[in-house]
Amino acid sequence: MSGSEYPAAAFDAKAFLRTVPEAPGVYRMIGSDERVLYVGKAKNLRRRVSSYFQRTQSSPRIAMMVAQIERVDITPTRSEAEALILENNLIKQLAPRYNILFRDDKSYPYICLSGDIFPRLAYHRGAFAKGGRYFGPFPNGSAARESIHLLQKIFRLRTCENAVFRNRSRPCLLHQIRRCTAPCVGLISDADYAADVRLATRFLDGRANEVIDDLGARMNEAAERLAFEEAAACRDQIRALQAVLHRQFVDSGRDQDVDVITAVEADGLVCVNLAMVRGGRHLGDRPQFPSSAAGCDADDALLAFLDQHYGEHAMPARILVGHAVEAARAQLAELSERPVAVVAPRGAAERAWMEMARNNARTAIAARNQDAGRIGARLAALREALDLAESPARIECFDISHTMGEATVASCVVCVDGAMKNAEYRRYNIAGITGGDDYAAMRQVLERRYSKLVEGDGVMPDLILIDGGRGQVSAAHAVLADLGLESIAMVGVAKGEGRKPGLETLIFADARAPVHLSPDAPALHLIQEIRDEAHRFAITGHRARRAKARVGSRLDDIAGVGPTRRRRLIEAFGGLDGVRAATVEDLCRVDGVSRKLAEQIYSALH
Repeated sequence: MSGSEYPAAAFDAKAFLRTVPEAPGVYRMIGSDERVLYVGKAKNLRRRVSSYFQRTQSSPRIAMMVAQIERVDITPTRSEAEALILENNLIKQLAPRYNILFRDDKSYPYICLSGDIFPRLAYHRGAFAKGGRYFGPFPNGSAARESIHLLQKIFRLRTCENAVFRNRSRPCLLHQIRRCTAPCVGLISDADYAADVRLATRFLDGRANEVIDDLGARMNEAAERLAFEEAAACRDQIRALQAVLHRQFVDSGRDQDVDVITAVEADGLVCVNLAMVRGGRHLGDRPQFPSSAAGCDADDALLAFLDQHYGEHAMPARILVGHAVEAARAQLAELSERPVAVVAPRGAAERAWMEMARNNARTAIAARNQDAGRIGARLAALREALDLAESPARIECFDISHTMGEATVASCVVCVDGAMKNAEYRRYNIAGITGGDDYAAMRQVLERRYSKLVEGDGVMPDLILIDGGRGQVSAAHAVLADLGLESIAMVGVAKGEGRKPGLETLIFADARAPVHLSPDAPALHLIQEIRDEAHRFAITGHRARRAKARVGSRLDDIAGVGPTRRRRLIEAFGGLDGVRAATVEDLCRVDGVSRKLAEQIYSALH
């Protein structure tokens, strides 16, 4: 459904609002030349859209946007969930100028307890799978991994993959160092393991005091039964848990879940900082910068972050905000299905959390500005060193990796404005060429990469780096010439004597003579970083492809290794990776494997 259309000078907001339903949906503010100014969602479209046309605006930024509106389009949906999905899709597709966009909230890490009979404790990012329980989000990966490490130490839950778990025949090293109770080989009963899972679940839910009380009761009950070893184990768990609560976290002394959110505006940047407190424990914080923030101030950024973050994640019982408290409370009331306390900090602990959040936001702004200055200087140095018309905003680098022609993989890494963009990296499995022909591999990857540009798909780079010498550069330039893209600047990075950093030679695609930059030149350092990242990405993909090809097929292809011996080998070493890591002597210990056969297996896999 689309709203009425009006010329800019005759936009009648009152008449338009009479046509807007009181239903959930998405609205789009349209300016001149059909440019989309803003995309938003609402629980009640009429109420939300009418708020933009009041006599007083919430901020100069909103007033500036409203002055440019020529039309408002609306799309009612059946539910708020549908409105959220549609809003996200439209923002990504249209990139409206006045939307304040933050990094995708789905990148927050979680801890997962799988739905298996013996649940697995795992680090998780991305979409949730059915059957598992997810705890989080955590502000960063290190906080989640530290929590997993603590849970292993206290509750001794398994962390191994199911394929390894099903094929174990003896306890692993984690059991020996008292980090796992070895349910894979039956050293703990279903009921006892389930009890440990329940305790870990309570701990992750922030109910640490209940866990300690439960362990204390179990310790006393075991002591009364004269089961002193069991009582001592409970005692050790209590001590470890108390030590964790005392030493590892900033502790409020109360079991409470709180998010601490503030926005700081300084030196031309706005930073929103989110700190997470779970069970009274401060888990760390995470600064975020808007990727699109035309004319926004700290209040605008804070409200935009609340809308995006809590559109994807559950709200804790209490949310502390450093400013715009009333506006934040009104905004979250639309998103929340239950009462949530949105308040300014009270008490010494909450004020300390908020001050920490503000200081971290200021530190992040200072670091970002310093990095921006350094990156700008390096890009300018690169422009001068390569004699480019402008500093390259987008750089793409290619590398080829193989082992004597086997499992050839090409990589393409992307650097935008001096920062590596991991989400845009791509690997290409090279096939249909003579093994070891790097020139043919380079031709194939560039054809596959840049033929999409000719078809109108993809982004044009400002500079292409080739990890190689004159031959690779010539092959790459020929591909670009065939595609009509020879105007893109291209440079080859040839390794120096002994492959020592600082001795690289820069090879140009045109008739210019090769260039040697000083080892301490900022331009060379940037080239080295991008080239090394392309090499790392290529060799990682090559090793994975080679290992899959070797282990997945060659074990079956070895004479004398049938289904029975293959199963025994996998069971003995806990999986295919274990077979590859085994020595000849290790292989000989497997029932039915002679020394001669062990040597054949080892040779085939290496």
